[in-house]
Amino acid sequence: MITGYPSSGKTTIAKQLVEAFEAKIAEAPKYANLKVELVNDERLGIAKETYREARSEKSTRGLQMSSVKKLINKETIVILDNLTYIKGFRYQLFCEAKAQLTNSCVLQVGLPADKCKEINATRGDDAWPEDLFDALVFRYEEPNGMTRWDSPLYFVIPGVDQLPVDQLWESLVLNKPKPPNQATVLKAATPSNYLFELDKITQEIVSACLELQKVNPGGTVKIKDYPTSVTLPHKSLSLAQLQRIRRNYIALNRVQTVEAARIPLLFIDFLNKNFERED
Repeated sequence: MITGYPSSGKTTIAKQLVEAFEAKIAEAPKYANLKVELVNDERLGIAKETYREARSEKSTRGLQMSSVKKLINKETIVILDNLTYIKGFRYQLFCEAKAQLTNSCVLQVGLPADKCKEINATRGDDAWPEDLFDALVFRYEEPNGMTRWDSPLYFVIPGVDQLPVDQLWESLVLNKPKPPNQATVLKAATPSNYLFELDKITQEIVSACLELQKVNPGGTVKIKDYPTSVTLPHKSLSLAQLQRIRRNYIALNRVQTVEAARIPLLFIDFLNKNFERED
C-alpha cells in the first residue's frame, strides 16, 4: 500500500517499484512465477472529483478494494498507488492480504503538504482542485507502524531518500506470511443473512455503549472480545443519538457485504469517528 498526500509523487514511486520488482524477478529463476500488478485510479478510470463527497468516495474505495481482491494471491505482488489515507481502509487491505496468506506493508511518501501544494499548482489540467486538495490533506490519517495493519511501515521523501526496494522485497516476498486469524478466514456473509448480521451486531454494540457510558463516560472500553476498543464521549449520548449513528452506518453499508466478523470492527471505528465530533 502506498500512501501520502495528493501530488506527493506516489505514482512516480509506484512505477519505480514496479520496475525494481520486475528486475528482481528477472534476475532469479526461482521467482519466475511472480508477477507485479499496479492498481491506481488511472487504471480504474477514477476521477479526482469522486473524492469530494462521502458517497462517491465510498464507491471509489469499493472499486479499489474489489480490484485488489481480484489480483491478490501468492504469485502476484499488488501495488496499490492511491491516497490510502483512511486507516480503516488500510486495515481492510491488511485483512485481505492476510486472508490470502500473503504479506503486506505500507510505504508512506512523506513529502510535506506545502511542497505537495506547490507541485500540484504546476500540474495544469491534472491538478487537484485547491479546495479538494486542502480537504484531503485535512482528512489524512497518518499511518502508525505500531499497528498491525500499518506494519511494516516504510517512509520515503522523493528526491531525498533512496527507495527501500530491498526492504520492501524482503517484507513482501522473502518473509513467511503470518497465519490468518479467525476473523480473516471466515467466509463473507451471504446476501440473505448479511442484513440480519448487520442489524444484530450493530444493535448489540449500541446497547453495550449505552450501558458502558453510565459507568465510564469518556473512557476507552472493550466490548465483548472484539480486538478494537470504543472511545466513549465525555458527554453521554441518548439512545436516540446512538440509534441515529447506527442507522447512518447501516444505510451506508447495506449494499456492500463484508465478512460478518468485520462488521463490529468497522462499526466501532465508525462510532469512534462520530464520538470525536460529539466531543
